[in-house]
Amino acid sequence: MGFVRKTTAGTFRASWRDPSGAQRSKSFPTKREASHFLAEVESAKNHGLYVDPRAGRVRLSDYAATWVAGRASATTTTVRTDSVLRTHVLPRWGSVPLDKIDHSSVQRWVSELNTTRSPATVRKCFHVLAGIMRLAVRDRLLAFNPCEGVQLPAIRRSDTDERTISREAFLSQLLPVIPERHRALAALAGGTGLRWGECVGLRWDAVDLDAEEVHVVRVAVEVAGAVTTKPFPKSRAGRRVVPLPPFVVTSLRDHRRVYGQGDAGEVFTSQAGGPVRRTLFRVRVWRPSLVRAGLLGKAIQEGENVYQGVRQDDAGREQTETFETEAAAVKEVSRRAPEGCGSSTCGTRTRPGWCPTALPVNDVQRVMGREQATTTLNLYTHDSGSARTRLFDAFAASARRRARVRT
Repeated sequence: MGFVRKTTAGTFRASWRDPSGAQRSKSFPTKREASHFLAEVESAKNHGLYVDPRAGRVRLSDYAATWVAGRASATTTTVRTDSVLRTHVLPRWGSVPLDKIDHSSVQRWVSELNTTRSPATVRKCFHVLAGIMRLAVRDRLLAFNPCEGVQLPAIRRSDTDERTISREAFLSQLLPVIPERHRALAALAGGTGLRWGECVGLRWDAVDLDAEEVHVVRVAVEVAGAVTTKPFPKSRAGRRVVPLPPFVVTSLRDHRRVYGQGDAGEVFTSQAGGPVRRTLFRVRVWRPSLVRAGLLGKAIQEGENVYQGVRQDDAGREQTETFETEAAAVKEVSRRAPEGCGSSTCGTRTRPGWCPTALPVNDVQRVMGREQATTTLNLYTHDSGSARTRLFDAFAASARRRARVRT
């Protein structure tokens, strides 16, 4: 049992032994406070919840190294987390002792970040800090996590998030204007829903054009501009066999005839023969192709050496600029047009909207390599005109029945 003793300075010192048997003490201005603290210590010891009052004095920057060393995440996740920790978390909290970080300070930090960063970025920053504090609680450095109950900004959809490319527009408008070297890549991504890493990591030994299917067994991972191959997909459900639509088979046959690298080589490579990098593909191939197809602004010839670049700004207003060449107009429109049109496998936000919704969701889920059926429904299914028509007809029939009852 502990005890309370008055000191020569007039304060009261609570003394106790921690679970290891070491003598500990802490001073208080009144005997009542000291006794109350001592009672809490004894209760925590009895329930196995004891926390050394001095343990939380370690600075967050020092303890963050322990948290980093104990993580076991994918390479891309690790790089992203390290960037958030270095850029946002440590500059604010690095020099602060763990036990000096309270709930209101964390809430204020989140609110301040939200004024200059997107909700998604704010949430990533918060989750890194919360993870460090959660480990501190488990290591008995803190009695509770000050990040619990913090309100985070909602991630709301914008009007461009729901934009999709129809099957007809994809085949007739977009594919013909994609550069020949990358046309099969876009066809595979748009026709099968394969993730970007699954497309870039695909090798010819996993492609069976006679059976019209591909075997997803490896993925490409891009970190800081360097592309490496991982010999397994993103998740357990990612290892699968995906059927190929006829237009994808045709594109792959043409691609193999011109750019094939043998039975075991990569299916898709850059012009230099190396792996295709996602950022460069998005900037140099995908978005300019969307402009040329008229799906992300337009480049219109008005006369000899006169081209109009037409795009919408973030507020939805149409903006027009004049250029001397079509290439300059396409480049500027693709650079400044808003996000949200096309296929996420090719670097933007949404997939082409032709998921075969007549099929059972679990079958589509397996082909798409998704572990959760809800993810399949959220990402790959879209509203259709026929569905709206059936819904409106049902409401109209119900209204007519109610009218007949009233009369």
